[in-house]
Amino acid sequence: MIEVRFFGPIKEENFFIKAGDLKELRAILQEKEGLKEWLGVCAIALNDRLIDNLNTPLKEGDVVSLLPPVCGG
Repeated sequence: MIEVRFFGPIKEENFFIKAGDLKELRAILQEKEGLKEWLGVCAIALNDRLIDNLNTPLKEGDVVSLLPPVCGG
C-alpha cells in the first residue's frame, strides 16, 4: 500500500491506497471532490523527494505527499 499525505490547507485525512504509478494515483485523487482544485497547483513528493514525472512507479511502503503552494512575508 502507498501512504498519501496532505499538508497545509488541504482538508483531507491521510490514507493508504494501491496504485502502480503517480499517474494512476492522480486519477484516483481527481475523483475526490475536495482534491480536484489542489492537484493542479500542488508539488508532489515521493519519499520526501520532489517528483515531476507522473510515470514514476510506486512500490509497497512508498509515501506520497501533496504539498500546496505557500506564501510568506
